[in-house]
Amino acid sequence: MAGTTQRDKMTPDNPGTNLGQTAKDAGNAAGTAVKNAGQKVGDMTKQASDQAKDFASSAAQKAGDAASYVGHKAQDAASMLGERAEGAVGSVASGMESLGHTLREHAPKEGMMGKAGMAVADTLEAGGHYLEEHGLKEMGDDITNMIRRNPIPALLVGIGIGFLLARATRS
Repeated sequence: MAGTTQRDKMTPDNPGTNLGQTAKDAGNAAGTAVKNAGQKVGDMTKQASDQAKDFASSAAQKAGDAASYVGHKAQDAASMLGERAEGAVGSVASGMESLGHTLREHAPKEGMMGKAGMAVADTLEAGGHYLEEHGLKEMGDDITNMIRRNPIPALLVGIGIGFLLARATRS
């Protein structure tokens, strides 16, 4: 037995054998517990990550729905405002035509006052008719084209109107 070691000589009665085996078993159990805990932590992390993704996706969907709702409401409000503006333009147009007719009926028929009255009545009637026929969009397009064709007079008119408004608000 010359080639035997102290380990080979250990017997169940020898406490060194039991201690070594116990340490080995405890090491294996600890390794298994750490492995299981790592798997549980990994599973919990994956579950938390999936829940965070679901929450973020839901929040993004709700934000998109809210933005779409606000956009539709703004579009509806703008459409209603446009309809009201067109209705107001129609009322102004018929009022201008009516005023032109009234002026024509009650203005003097002869003389300088008669000619001026008829010119104003014609202008009011023509302006009312123009508003009824063309509406705000075409009127804006006409003004834009006029300014493009005559930029310097348009600038001077704008300065004059600004000056008059400044004087009116100052006093």
